[in-house]
Amino acid sequence: MREKILAVIEKNSRIDLHDLAVLLGESEAAVANEIADMEKENIICGYHTLINWDNTSDEKVVALIEVRVTPQRGMGFDKIAERIYQYSEVQAVYLMSGAYDFMVMLEEKTMRAVAQFVSDKLSPMDSVLSTATHFVLKKYKDHGTVLSQKIQDERMLVTP
Repeated sequence: MREKILAVIEKNSRIDLHDLAVLLGESEAAVANEIADMEKENIICGYHTLINWDNTSDEKVVALIEVRVTPQRGMGFDKIAERIYQYSEVQAVYLMSGAYDFMVMLEEKTMRAVAQFVSDKLSPMDSVLSTATHFVLKKYKDHGTVLSQKIQDERMLVTP
C-alpha cells in the first residue's frame, strides 16, 4: 500500500484522504495511519506547492551551481554538503557522479545576489576547488508538470 500512496500523493499532495482511500480500495483510517507512519519514518519529508514564477510579478533567478571539492579526512562529502545546505539561500544540494561533486540550487532576486553567494560563502570554503554557475532561463517542465503553454500550429492545412 505504501508505494501506491506515495505514487498518488507525489503527483497530487492535496488529494482528499477519502478520495485517496477510495482510489486505493482501503479504509480512510488505514491510509491515514500509513501516511502518519511514513511521516514519522521520514519517508514523506514535506508537502510542496509547484509555482510557475514566470506567471507572477515576482522576479526570481534560479541558479544551478556545479561544485568540485576535495573531501577532508574524516569529513567526507556529507560534512561538506551539510555546511552548504545550512545556508538559507540554498534550495537543494545533490551529490553527483561525473565531472563535479555537488549540484547546488539557489533561488535569489538577482544574478548579482547569486554571484555574491558564490563568491562570499561557497568559494571560500576550504574544500571547494571550483564552481561553475548556470542560470535557468526558462522552465518547461518541473516535478513532472509541464509549465509552458503548448505551441499551436498556425500553418494552414493544404490538401490535394
